[in-house]
Amino acid sequence: MVTEKHPSEERNSEIQISTGVSLLRQIGLVSATSFVVGTMIGSGIFVTPQYVLRFTGSAGLCLVMWTVGGIISLMGALTYVELASVVRQSGGEYAFYYKTFGPLPAFIYVFTVEVAMFPAGAAVGCLTFAEYFNSMLYDCGSPEVSKKLVAVAVIVTVMVINCYSVLLASRCQVFFTAAKLIALFIIIIGGLVKIGQGYTMELSTGFDGTVASPASAALSLYFAMFAYGGWNNIYYLLEEVKNPRRNIVLASVGGTALTTLVYVLTNISYLAVLSKRQIFSSKAVAATWANEVLGKAAIIIPISVLMSTFGSVSGGITASTRTSFAAARDGVFPQFMSYINVRYYTPIVPILFRTMMAIFMVAQGSITTLISFMTFLVWFFTGTCALCVIILRFRAKNDPERIKIPIVIPVLFLLICIFLLVTPIVQDPKLEFLYAVIFCLGSTLIYIPLVHYKVKPKILEKLEMWLQLIWEVAPPSQKKETW
Repeated sequence: MVTEKHPSEERNSEIQISTGVSLLRQIGLVSATSFVVGTMIGSGIFVTPQYVLRFTGSAGLCLVMWTVGGIISLMGALTYVELASVVRQSGGEYAFYYKTFGPLPAFIYVFTVEVAMFPAGAAVGCLTFAEYFNSMLYDCGSPEVSKKLVAVAVIVTVMVINCYSVLLASRCQVFFTAAKLIALFIIIIGGLVKIGQGYTMELSTGFDGTVASPASAALSLYFAMFAYGGWNNIYYLLEEVKNPRRNIVLASVGGTALTTLVYVLTNISYLAVLSKRQIFSSKAVAATWANEVLGKAAIIIPISVLMSTFGSVSGGITASTRTSFAAARDGVFPQFMSYINVRYYTPIVPILFRTMMAIFMVAQGSITTLISFMTFLVWFFTGTCALCVIILRFRAKNDPERIKIPIVIPVLFLLICIFLLVTPIVQDPKLEFLYAVIFCLGSTLIYIPLVHYKVKPKILEKLEMWLQLIWEVAPPSQKKETW
C-alpha cells in the first residue's frame, strides 16, 4: 500500500511504502486544554443557571452546587487519568471497557453512543446555534425550516473541518475556546465592577429561601452537571496528543479546574446583577445580563454563544468519532469505520457517519426523548468507568506506567454517578429509561452474528471497496501504546 509520510502543515512529503496509516500526534498542550475547556463550555452556562437557582432556591446554595459540580468533574478527570495511563489507547470509555470487560460490553457501549448518544448531542448543539443565530435575524420568532437549515449547515461545516485536518480542527478549537472565554470574562469582569458599585442583588440574600427538599437539590446538581459535560472528551484523542503522559494530565485536570472557576465567577456575576424574577423568566440568562450591563454592546453575548456552541460541537465531533474508530480497529465494529484518509490522516468514515446521523436527528425536529435517553446512559457508562479503575487495580496492579490516584476518588465518583443515575428515575420515571436498557441489551443481537461469528454480508464488502475508492481511505496500522 502506498501512503504518505508524516505531513507538514503544507502537506509536502515524500511517498513511502507502509503497511497502514495511522493518526498523527498533532495535538499539543494548548490544543488539548482547548478541547477540554471548549467542549465543556458549550451552551450550558448560558442557559442552565436559572434551573440551578430555581431548584436550590437561594444564591448561596446555587453557588455551592456549581462548585460541587466542578469538584465532581475534577474527580471524574482524575479517575480517567488513571484509566488512560493503564489503557493507553484512543477511544475513551470504549477503550476502558475493552481492556476491563472484553468485547461485548465494549460493543454495547460503542453501538449505543454511535447510533444515539453522540449524534443527539451534536444535533442539540447545532439546533441551539440555529436558535441564537435566527434570533439575531428575526424579532418575532423564525421559521422552523430556517432553523433546521442553519443547524445542518453547522454540522456540514464541522464535518469538512474535521475531515480535512486534525491540526485545523484543533486550531479552530483553540480560537473558539479563546472567544468564549473572552465573553465569559466580560461577564465576570462586568459583574465584579457592578459589585464594586454596590450591586449585590441576589448575592446579598445568601442562603435565604433555600429549598429544603433533597430531591430539588439533586435536580439542581443534575442541571449543573449538564453544563460541565465534556470533561472526558480529550481521552478519545489519546493517540493524537503529543507527550500524552504529561499533556493529558495537565489538560484534563487544568481544563476542568479552569472551567469550574469560570462557571462559579460567571454565576456570581449573574446573581449580582439580576433578580430571581429576571433569571427565572429569561430563556438565555447571559443575554438578559448583557442587556442590563452592556446596553448597545449586548450583541456580543449572542455572538459569543454562537462561537461557544460551534466550538463545542466541533470539539465533540473531533473527539467522539475516535470511539468508533478504535472499536473498528479492534474488530468490535465494522472495519470500514476505522479507515483513515491517506492524504489528511483523519478518520473520515466515522466523521461522515456521525454527520449523517446528526442531520437525521435534526430533520426529525423533536429530540427530547433522545436527550433523556442520552443523559441516562451518560451517567451509567461514566460510573462504570469508575468501576473499571477498581478492577484494574487488581488485574493490572504491576503496570509500571500507571498513574495511581487515591482509591477513594474513583469509589466516591462511582457512588455519585449512581446517585445521578437513580435520581431522575425516582423523581420522574419515564419510558425513555426503559428504552435505554432495551436498546443496550438489543445491541447484542447485532454483536453475535457480526462480531462474535464474524459474519460479513457482501454489501459490507462492496461498501468497503466503494469507500476506499471514493474517499481515499485505508485500514489503520497497529495501535499506538506510547505513553
